[in-house]
This record gives sequence, structure tokens and C-alpha cells, in this order.
Amino acid sequence: MMRRDRSKWWTRGGTVAVLWVATFTAGCMHHPGGIAPSTKPVVPGGYTELGQVRGQDCVYHLLGLIPITGGNETRNAVADALHTKILADALVEVTVDGYYQYFILFSRACTQVYGTAVETK
Repeated sequence: MMRRDRSKWWTRGGTVAVLWVATFTAGCMHHPGGIAPSTKPVVPGGYTELGQVRGQDCVYHLLGLIPITGGNETRNAVADALHTKILADALVEVTVDGYYQYFILFSRACTQVYGTAVETK
């Protein structure tokens, strides 16, 4: 009879341990990247604003160590943002942020670019 009680305790204890590990190995973090007036030299009045845009580029890792995709580059995030507006060839009022997401089997690191798309004259 005592043997059976120990087995229940180990099963419950194992379940609690797995839930505890899952809770504390998952999470996310944001960090500021930078601010820039524009992605290329522009003069006041030398461009037409097309609207707010956002772009991102991410890299995925298996077990937090092994990259399974390429990416997480600012230039690719800027290109992604520019592709959202047809005539856009630059960004003004640019901000860059990064974030990380950690899970048990994989993680993701992304660079995000926000700004106003413009068409230069």
C-alpha cells in the first residue's frame, strides 16, 4: 500500500516540475534599438508622405541555440517596411525596436522598424 502512494507522489511531483520548468523557460523581452531622422538624406519639403509603416525581420532558433532560419537584420526590416507602400523609397521619423520570445523548444528574435514612408521628389 505504501508503494502505491509513493508512485502517486512521484507522478504529481513530476507534473509540477514540468509545469514549473515550462513556466520559467518561456517569456519575452523587448529592447529599444534606436531613432533616426530618415533612412536616406532628405530635405524638408523634398518628399511626399505616404503614411505610417512597420516592417520586421526575424530569426528562429531551435532549443534557443541552433538557428533554423536566417534574418534579424535591420536592413531587411527597413525593406519590409518600404514594401508596404508602393511608391515609398525612404522612411522618416524612424524608430527601431527588438524583441525576443523564448519557448521550450524554440525561440525567436526580431527587429522591428517603424516610420513614415515617403516618396522623394
